[in-house]
Amino acid sequence: MSLLVMKFGGTSVGDAAAIRALSAIVAQHRREWEQVAVVVSAMSGVTDLLLRGAQTAAAGDAVTFGEIAATLRERHVAAHHELAGDAVIDPAIERFIDEFTLLCRSVLVLGEATPRALDAIGGLGERMSARLVAGALHAAAIAARAVDASECVVTTAEFGAAVPIYPATRERIRSTIGPLLAAGVVPVITGFIGATEHGVQTTLGRGGSDYSGAIFGAALDADEVAIYTDVDGVMTTDPRLTREARIIHTLSYAEMAELAYFGARVLHPRTIRPVVERGIPLRIRNTFNAAHPGTLVVRDAIADGRAVKAVTSIKQMSLITVAGRGMIGVPGVAARTFGAVASVGANVLMISQASSEQSICFIVPSTTTGAVVAALEEHLHQEIARRDVERINPRDDVVIVTAVGAGMHETPGVASLVFGALAAESINVIAIAQGSSECAISVVVAARDADAAVRAVHRLTC
Repeated sequence: MSLLVMKFGGTSVGDAAAIRALSAIVAQHRREWEQVAVVVSAMSGVTDLLLRGAQTAAAGDAVTFGEIAATLRERHVAAHHELAGDAVIDPAIERFIDEFTLLCRSVLVLGEATPRALDAIGGLGERMSARLVAGALHAAAIAARAVDASECVVTTAEFGAAVPIYPATRERIRSTIGPLLAAGVVPVITGFIGATEHGVQTTLGRGGSDYSGAIFGAALDADEVAIYTDVDGVMTTDPRLTREARIIHTLSYAEMAELAYFGARVLHPRTIRPVVERGIPLRIRNTFNAAHPGTLVVRDAIADGRAVKAVTSIKQMSLITVAGRGMIGVPGVAARTFGAVASVGANVLMISQASSEQSICFIVPSTTTGAVVAALEEHLHQEIARRDVERINPRDDVVIVTAVGAGMHETPGVASLVFGALAAESINVIAIAQGSSECAISVVVAARDADAAVRAVHRLTC
């Protein structure tokens, strides 16, 4: 039986018109595929509203969460009535709004919004949108049923960034979703959420609905996973930076993983892993331009003659350098350095080390710079006292610019082309790194040069 798993993002379920477009796409694919499953995000903006209600309640505000509850009720009811006419709205939506109010009252009393509470509150948007979409499909004469992913995605208890536990997740998904598919029913599954083995709700992190789509696709051995969003596919760069940006028709898993990690916002970075492990094609498409074929992501993309396929950038970064002549040949300095970074939960996006071992530099988000420097000073205090480490220097306002292309490892001189393009624009390269996948070269430049750097390197894709 051919199976297509489709994931629709927040803009794709943002209002009645978007959900109507979604229903038309589902109807079309049910004619083309023997089985179809749907994974949905919350309506656009709803998760932010839910979390704002929790955060204001924690701050002692007893009014805002009630206003948000009224907004949520009005928005979901209005969309339902426009889609389904006089049909009765799923009573579960009302229950979820009441649950939101109750949870916020508890947060107000406690004066604290714990990660567990935030996951319980933040996941309500998907639970409401799944019911709304299932109702819309019913109104369009498509058999559908809303399914909470918390019933079948088993995760760790890392609230806010839970990780699925296999094979328990695969077994539960197959036992929960399989019978619906066999009966010709379209399951409408909540993205973003899961639950621990003890049934406590968790979330997979913001943007995690893409990840959910891949998880369900892999567990069900789908023939394809389609991620529907509001763009036609993956572009060669941000179209706001250059009019030469264009859609990429085919990418490899490795290329897509690099693009997602280094700033391409079209896909959650963790989405690739489940489909890679099962060899399932992933397609990125536009809900509002359904005729466009989008971008197909496969194990090995067909070479198009270009070494560089796309360019991305990540802004609001800081470069931290740990340096000292006493670091040469001293074991464990790098381990203690990154242990210090990990101790404050900072994410290292790029690392570069001199071959002399006199310095290590790495990139972290600017919001974590102060905490990282303080942790380094604490963990390396003995090395600093002995002058083995002579300086810990943060440099703010830097940007990572990454050129991506699977053809890089087969094409001599790609690095020189990238650096030549930057030099031609008088852009100084502060640090360099190349991924072990050999399909990405990353450079660090000053924030003021970021857009010019992207445009310069992007010319190599033309």
